[in-house]
Amino acid sequence: MDQAANLRRLVLETDKTQKKTKTIAVTSGKGGVGKTSLSVSLAIALAQNNLSVTLLDADLGLANINVILGIIPKYNLYHVIKGKKKLKEVIIEVPEGIKIIAGASGFHQLANLEQKQRMDFIKAISDLDADDYMIVDTGAGVSQNVLSFVIAADEVIVVTTPEPTAITDAYGIIKSIASQAPDKIIKLVVNRAQSVAEGKRVAQRVINIAGQFLNIKVEDLGFVFDDSNVPRSVRNQKPFMVSYPKSRASTCVAVIADKICNKTSERERGSGLTNFFKNLFVGVETDDE
Repeated sequence: MDQAANLRRLVLETDKTQKKTKTIAVTSGKGGVGKTSLSVSLAIALAQNNLSVTLLDADLGLANINVILGIIPKYNLYHVIKGKKKLKEVIIEVPEGIKIIAGASGFHQLANLEQKQRMDFIKAISDLDADDYMIVDTGAGVSQNVLSFVIAADEVIVVTTPEPTAITDAYGIIKSIASQAPDKIIKLVVNRAQSVAEGKRVAQRVINIAGQFLNIKVEDLGFVFDDSNVPRSVRNQKPFMVSYPKSRASTCVAVIADKICNKTSERERGSGLTNFFKNLFVGVETDDE
């Protein structure tokens, strides 16, 4: 049996011992649209629905999740990949009711791993208690690094704002996803909307363009109001879902979390963490070619 077959067998065996965690990648076509703030808030909102949630920081350039939560991780995935720590040892449980895995430079090492190291890493996934959700906060833009995480996830949330440049870049990332994974479930969140009408109008514009020119369906997952409590919470390094739970932004995120929780169709079930990382390895192999 070749090494690839061994890896597939290991993934299948590991999956049997776990319930299927659903992985959701949160991404954007450009920076500065509030992607990380939404990732953190969405993870907290899901946890408030009595669901277990891990937040994976896959933004290789900026560790913004740490800043928003006011934490300094001692270890990250680099230490796991190098065999210095077990996966469960780098997980940080925060008071907001979620778990954090710091990515940092660790993902840059994935393409350089030998087959045995990859199999050991996949096996380490079984050390984790299977969560209901893993939210993956990717970097911004359409680099292959970002797309590797997006393609590996069960579904994608693309974040945009009403600004014309953000809308154009949102279409760009959707186009890139569609070219590599035309069947990927893609959902859209309009951040910093001034009104309900603006949120719906921007979403419909992106959805219509994607349908017309890419022939793919993008689902309107909702919008988040422009809210002064959001930048205030970032400055205080305390998520607005916790600091201002009754704010307009928090209410919007809670509605989006409810929509995610209530999805029960077969197509939208989770495929598991081992499947996510297996797909990620395939993605970084493509990057390295």
